[in-house]
Amino acid sequence: MTGEPSTRHVVVMGVSGAGKTTVARGIAALTGLAFAEADEFHSEANVARMRAGVPLDDDDRWPWLRALAGWMADRHREGVSTVLACSALKRSYRDVLRQGPPSVDFVHLAGPTEVIRERMSLRSDHYMPASLLDSQTATLEPLWPDERGVVLDLRLATEALIVAGVERLGLPVPRVASGVPTPREPYAPDRR
Repeated sequence: MTGEPSTRHVVVMGVSGAGKTTVARGIAALTGLAFAEADEFHSEANVARMRAGVPLDDDDRWPWLRALAGWMADRHREGVSTVLACSALKRSYRDVLRQGPPSVDFVHLAGPTEVIRERMSLRSDHYMPASLLDSQTATLEPLWPDERGVVLDLRLATEALIVAGVERLGLPVPRVASGVPTPREPYAPDRR
């Protein structure tokens, strides 16, 4: 026994407009995992760049990613499981996130760029302009075979995405008065 608390840490990933925040909040609501929105960890300078339509480069992202890994590591030490909405576009970015808690699972919301562009055009409450979608799509590296996680089609209904993420990762669902069952399938990494 190492004395380490047993926790789970999930990152809902994908390009801006994929539905990461909505799905991550839903997973948090269903499982009781602590939720965080990665965008809230960006520096004011990063937010200003994105508002101006200027893509972030890796030098802009490294401190942000380390802060996210630190947040998950702190929650792990407290014995708290987490779900984070974060683009996590590159393998190297996901590697930094994995430096936080002992293990991280990813839920990649993937789908056609046209669908995402349409969703982004309908948003009025986000600083990421639709013009940066092409930059994010070009940067995106799908999960590698050795990375723990699942890929879900973002065209599914929100509820279906939430349930699929919970079930496919084998996340525990607390029983409630209505008798919500625990997920049926144990965790098994997606092997595309």
